[in-house]
Amino acid sequence: MSLAFTCLIDGRYDLGECPTWDADTGTLYFANIKGRTIHAYDWGSRTLRASWTFARDVGSFGLCRDGRLIVAVWDEVVLFDMATGTSEVIARIEADLPHTRLNDGKVGPDGAFWVGTMDLRSPREPVASLYRVAHDGSVRHVTGDLRVSNGLAWSPDGKTLYHADSGPGWIDSWDFDVATGEASNRRRFAQLTNETGRPDGGTVDAAGNYWSAGVSAGILNCFAPDGSLTGAHPMPVPRPTMPCFCGPDLEDLVVTSLRPDDAAALEAYPRSGSLFHTRPGVRGLPADRFGPLD
Repeated sequence: MSLAFTCLIDGRYDLGECPTWDADTGTLYFANIKGRTIHAYDWGSRTLRASWTFARDVGSFGLCRDGRLIVAVWDEVVLFDMATGTSEVIARIEADLPHTRLNDGKVGPDGAFWVGTMDLRSPREPVASLYRVAHDGSVRHVTGDLRVSNGLAWSPDGKTLYHADSGPGWIDSWDFDVATGEASNRRRFAQLTNETGRPDGGTVDAAGNYWSAGVSAGILNCFAPDGSLTGAHPMPVPRPTMPCFCGPDLEDLVVTSLRPDDAAALEAYPRSGSLFHTRPGVRGLPADRFGPLD
């Protein structure tokens, strides 16, 4: 049975991405990559309560243990203080590569910020990579030969890492060691096409299912832990970008989207770029936070 979606925020952002739930404050954060902004949506009042603008495109971000955000801003990873609006650069990634920028990123159960890059050219070449940024700012290269690094998520027990490349359309899974932040035993989890929904952002629910925004097909795909497709849910817009479980009980699911460079598509789907909501009948997982583990 397909899920029923409603429009939560009629924002029509150029490239809505990275919805992130902060249970401590009841806030849903999300980015508009091309708008160079991060927005804060108050869940209780259903209103946008704050926005912050950065100097360059915001690829992704995550929550920190000290209340700040860790933000991927083009080729820099910064710690951003929302109260003061100040940023502290802790790492630079691929600053010497003019055709890449930081893209999808997420804090892992190891307390590190995992973030990948993407090739900005068309056609895209396999020049991008995935990195792990530790709390001390040290950067470790995880894997390369990527076109658009995407889809980061972890299983409920933290023992499996999911990662995708939107270009060729695969999703891979890795064995993951929370104590060391090491990923190993990489294998193919799923292969998607333009028609079945090449993978953009992803998330995992409490039962271990992996949810993937099928950005090429207007679909939200759901995979069981064994990689079998259990649901392909049509979205109200053709370019969904990332799902996120949120709300006080983590039973709400919000999906961001982008506005295509296509006049006919925008006429047919004027709410493209907005955020959409559903309740899929499963709970999500709380967001991990950047910083040393206790």
